[in-house]
Amino acid sequence: MNTGTKKKAAILFSTALLASIMAGCGGNNGNNEPAASNDGSPAAEASSGPVETLTVEVFDRGIQGQPDLNNNTWTKYVNEKFGKPNNAVVKFVTVPRSQEVDKLNVLMAANEAPDISFTYDGTTVTRFAKNNGLYTLDELLEKHGQQLKSYLGDTVLDYGKYEGKQVSIPAKRTLLAWSGLFIRKDWLDKLGLPVPTNKDELYDTLVAFRDKNPGNVTGVIPWGTAAAGMNYSFGNLVPSFWGPMSEEEFVTTTNWLKPGNKDAYKWLNKLYSEKLISPDFALDKTAKQADADVTNGKVGFYGANWDYPLTAKMREPLKQNAPDANYVPIDVFKNAEGKYIKETYNENGLFSFIPKSSKHAELAMKYLNWMADPEVLFFLQFGEEGVNHTMVDGIPQGIAQTGENMQMSNLNLDYTLIVNGAELGDTEKNVKTYAAALATGDKDYEKMAIDSYRINTTDGYTGFYYGVPNEASIKYGKTLGDMNKQMMDRLIVAKPAEFDALYDKLVKEYMDAGGKAVQEENVKHYREIKESGK
Repeated sequence: MNTGTKKKAAILFSTALLASIMAGCGGNNGNNEPAASNDGSPAAEASSGPVETLTVEVFDRGIQGQPDLNNNTWTKYVNEKFGKPNNAVVKFVTVPRSQEVDKLNVLMAANEAPDISFTYDGTTVTRFAKNNGLYTLDELLEKHGQQLKSYLGDTVLDYGKYEGKQVSIPAKRTLLAWSGLFIRKDWLDKLGLPVPTNKDELYDTLVAFRDKNPGNVTGVIPWGTAAAGMNYSFGNLVPSFWGPMSEEEFVTTTNWLKPGNKDAYKWLNKLYSEKLISPDFALDKTAKQADADVTNGKVGFYGANWDYPLTAKMREPLKQNAPDANYVPIDVFKNAEGKYIKETYNENGLFSFIPKSSKHAELAMKYLNWMADPEVLFFLQFGEEGVNHTMVDGIPQGIAQTGENMQMSNLNLDYTLIVNGAELGDTEKNVKTYAAALATGDKDYEKMAIDSYRINTTDGYTGFYYGVPNEASIKYGKTLGDMNKQMMDRLIVAKPAEFDALYDKLVKEYMDAGGKAVQEENVKHYREIKESGK
């Protein structure tokens, strides 16, 4: 199967995993005062003239014990090192991570979005640009963003263009793995079973988990998951069922119509009907139940982001509740060609942009440019040596923190808007650094992270990019994204006898609701690219 080649110019289109159907609101979390400098004076008093306030979005991930997201070690550093020299105060505006697109839509509609806003949903950015809601950044980049341009490079920046103009600043993604699969090795060992390497072996293992309950837990769950789009996934299971396709078919055809896609969901439906999958997963719209099941030691196998088991949110409670639990990453969904194909990320991460309503566009660009300074980026990611990390063989080893020194996302992802992942200038070092940051001194978890990254970039393919926006996707994307998640959940829990008819019915509704228009436009753009020799 030819999966196509990467295209330099790009507009990122959202997947169903990146948008939430939940509505909600957040707000500024903190006070309006400038952070104090080391001598106790307000950071903004260093220069004369009126103080300029720059508002910057930050995700609230709801991490237990997190400090004030607008007043902590990292925000104080920002105000001391950037705010003070620029006679500015940087104020962080919190947005709930699980509701980021819906909240951003509300803020943009009310002209209240932060001066620097961001999202992982490229379709949302394109829609804002199409509606003339964003600053075009080309002149600002030339005047105030040379360091930023040099760091990101043309390939990454091209992902943030619309109709040839720079409308957003994509982050550089240094680690390209996406989803992963994890199994309880301690349970396998108790049952004398090998690590499964294909679907049939996995099925037999899940049955053994169900029937023999090697963890001796109440309510054993062979395969733990949550409602579609909420942290948990089925990894590369669905692509492993796909049959042969031409490059054009692989690139342009909606997954629901790809050969073998129906069989993938029928297999999941079979597993659910045999009580091998979380019984109430479709009702778990926040993933709290799935998280609790995993960390309470009830789950034998699950899929999520490749680094999910290593985050403090999962790792610490699991250690407390099930000290002997030992999850290991595996590659189990082999296709007919003997490969474990899986989608990986492209070189770009989240998209930062400046809303047209902002009155501080120049300062916003200066802020992003300042962040590209290697010294700044290193501190924001790793903190102070001896406090937040130690150096071992040139790799920063994280030290677990509480209070205001705590990072609310791995390597302060939500405060380092120009990069996704560790940045030491080399992929191998980046992987080791990220693994060390996650493991905070635990060598077993450090090895797990390195193994998971290797597994989940093997046989990887990236999404095809057209260099032009899909107008149908902009128009129908939110509707189709919501339908996509609902379809997945409904098909898995359906009565087996009703599965085939339901699949055909739902797919027809999906195509009629805009899926057909998106697919036809994909075909049109794909053929134009091929004919032009791009």
